[in-house]
Amino acid sequence: MRGPLTLAEIVAHLGGRLVGNPSTQIHQVGSLQHATAEQITFLASHRHRSALRATRAGAIVIAPQAQELTGIPRIVSDNPYLYFARVAQLLNPAAPPEAGIDPSARAAASAQVASDARIEAGAVIGDGASIGARAWIGAGCYVGADSVVGQDSRLHPSVVIYHGCRIGARSIIHSGAVIGADGFGLANDAGRWVKIPQIGGVLIGDDVEIGANTTVDRGTVDDTVIEDGVKLDNQIQIGHNVRVGAHTAIAGCVGIAGSASIGRHCMIGGAAMIAGHLRIVDHVTISGGTLVSRSILKPGTYTGVFPFDDNATWLQNAAHVRQLAKLAERIRALEKRLEGKEQE
Repeated sequence: MRGPLTLAEIVAHLGGRLVGNPSTQIHQVGSLQHATAEQITFLASHRHRSALRATRAGAIVIAPQAQELTGIPRIVSDNPYLYFARVAQLLNPAAPPEAGIDPSARAAASAQVASDARIEAGAVIGDGASIGARAWIGAGCYVGADSVVGQDSRLHPSVVIYHGCRIGARSIIHSGAVIGADGFGLANDAGRWVKIPQIGGVLIGDDVEIGANTTVDRGTVDDTVIEDGVKLDNQIQIGHNVRVGAHTAIAGCVGIAGSASIGRHCMIGGAAMIAGHLRIVDHVTISGGTLVSRSILKPGTYTGVFPFDDNATWLQNAAHVRQLAKLAERIRALEKRLEGKEQE
């Protein structure tokens, strides 16, 4: 953790308008309900005004329209939550790696490990792999042959990167994640499954974060691609040949089947399911638990929760559900006509 900063120093770094004592020292961020006098909190919604009245925080980040709701020192920002995130980063910078390879780690003779990178205990770096400047490979990680981990990226303990995968710069991969396992490629031969060799790789861009126990399968022939700035939560399954566009965020337990294409700046809620070979355009939001069974070609928010049934009945009911809005309009029109006849 970084040493304490005054409110004046925070504003000098991040901007915003300061109201109150500029010398107020801030040691850490805290929640509205539990922050102490040495912490800064935020108010992003009027729903939490009662908690604001009771807060013991030393300072608060608040929107212009709410700044008169409190007398404690405050930083006025149009986006309090984003500003709070920036303050949290400022007070909690990532610790730089201590350069070197732990004696119990193993790096192949043909691997290239930057002199200022860190390889922790028990990690294995395969033949021809490349570890970039200031990268941090946690204990027990495995980086396969010819894979690349870019500069300033961090693999938390027990991450597995299969052969021929590329991780960009400043990316974070959390424990238990597996990058580059075989995709689910099988052909049916009279009831028996024939494995299709998965010879593609995985390309992960810069500034990507991948949560614990998330899996990203390698491509069958072409690569699976995760573009710059993508944020993946825990326990997500990304199938082979999927492409996830830049700055898309996907919540936990989402499953994306093979060869689906997800646009840029999308948001996908927890436990959503996306069928294979679909296209989802940029700026689409998918609500949690939604099953996406056809392409989405128009930006917007999409929601669907529909109980299971035998397939024929489910398809029949789904077809009726899609017509409900039109049926409702027809019923209203009929009601008006009936009312008119009764008045004659």
